[in-house]
Order: sequence, then C-alpha cells, then structure tokens
Amino acid sequence: MIKMYSNKNRAIAAALVATFVSLSVTQATPANDAGEQAARIVARIQRADYEGDRTAMQRGYDDLKPFSEEKDIASRIRYWRGFAQWRQAINGFNDSVDPKELEQDLKIALDEFKIALEKDPTFVDAKVGTISCLGYLAFMNRKDQARAKELVGQIMPLVKEATDRAPDNPRLIWVRGPILWNTPPERGGGQDKAIESYRRGLDVCSKIKASDDLLEPSWGKPELLMSLAYSYLNMKPGDVDAAERYAHDALEIVPYWHYVRDILLPQILAAKAEAK
Repeated sequence: MIKMYSNKNRAIAAALVATFVSLSVTQATPANDAGEQAARIVARIQRADYEGDRTAMQRGYDDLKPFSEEKDIASRIRYWRGFAQWRQAINGFNDSVDPKELEQDLKIALDEFKIALEKDPTFVDAKVGTISCLGYLAFMNRKDQARAKELVGQIMPLVKEATDRAPDNPRLIWVRGPILWNTPPERGGGQDKAIESYRRGLDVCSKIKASDDLLEPSWGKPELLMSLAYSYLNMKPGDVDAAERYAHDALEIVPYWHYVRDILLPQILAAKAEAK
C-alpha cells in the first residue's frame, strides 16, 4: 500500500532536508574558514616584519592564538606565532631594543617552534626557526662561553637533520648563511662559502612553485637578496656595487622593507661615497 504525503508532511520533509544540508555545509567549512582567517593574519605579520613594526607583529601573534588548537592547521599556526616572535627579536636588534626583551621574544619563539614540531615532526621550517633563534641566543651569550657552547651544541644537530631532509629549502639556506660566514675556511666555511650558498638559494627560488596553501612558508628570496647585499658590503675586500645591486633587488620585491631601505642601503651608499 502506497501512503501519500500531505502538503504539510512534504513541507516538513523539505525543511528537514534543507536543515541537514545546511548543517552539513556548516560542519564542513570551519577548518577552511579558520585557515583563511589565519592566512590573513599571517600576511599582516609578514608585512609588519618587513616594516619593522614590532607592535603589529605582537598583535598578529596574539590574533593567531584562537586558531592554535585547530587540528588540521595547528602546526602551522604555532610556526607563524613563533615566526612573529622571532622576527620581533630580529627587528629589535636593528633598532637597539633592550636585550632582555629580545631574549624573551626568542625564548617564546622557541617554545612555539617546539610545539609546531611536536604536532608535525617532518616540518622543516619549524627547525629553521629554531636554528636561527638558538643562533641569536648564542650571539647574545657570546661572553659566556659555556652557555654559548651549549647553544651551538643544540644548533648543529638540527642543521644536519634539516639539511638531510630538505637541502634545497631556501629558508634553511638563508639561516645557514651566518653559520658559514662565521665558520673558518679550514672548517668548510668562510665569507665566500656563505655568498656561494646565498646565490644557490636564489637559484633554488627560481625553480620552486609556491604552495597554494597560504599557511605554508614560502618566504626566502628577499631575505637571500638582503643577505647578499650585507655580505658584499662587509666582506674583505668589500664590493659596494654588488651590495647596492642586491639591496635594490630586495627592495623591488619588498619596497617597504625598513631594514634594507632605511639601514642597510644607507650604509652601502655611505661606503660607496667613502670609497671614491
């Protein structure tokens, strides 16, 4: 026997179907929405980094907190929170901020990178941030040889692990640059080796397609250009023409980069004028 539905029952059935569809869509999209919202905050953090706006970087760090437990993106959120603190410290070095404050920024960054790695042990970029933070702490503690040695002892295994897994990661190449610069030539380092490494990093950047996932780190090329400008200025003997060229190349990509525009390039131009 076929039971016919009344208009009223059909209306109820239609409403239930519509509600089910609505709930299905609502439940399927929060992770995507969270990722998109977080990506917008990350973009603001990165711009603030280049602009040298430490207050905005701290605000971005705080704004990412609500996304820290989003399972699908938690490791990347923790990375970008670490990035905000790490870059706050780097900008603070440029602007003569209290060393105690910078040390605190670096320690918070290390905590965030550690959690990022716990959530995704294959995440090389979290190791990259860790290596750099430890390097800055070693520099800050250079007068305490025991502490500096302890920090360097933490750095080198991480460098090996990261290099073994992702030797062509441009951000790893950038972070390894200062290590090569400060390592004597007889131990495989030196200024020429650092410059060679930075130039290889640029070559790698030209072959990499950026990920469509905006929470995946893809920065690196401007930093490599900046480091080449700095290196050519400070190597012995210096090459101010090459330094100026690389500084301008960096500013073509990031014209609002405070450090390159307002600190490094004037130093290069002053050295160039003095050399005449």
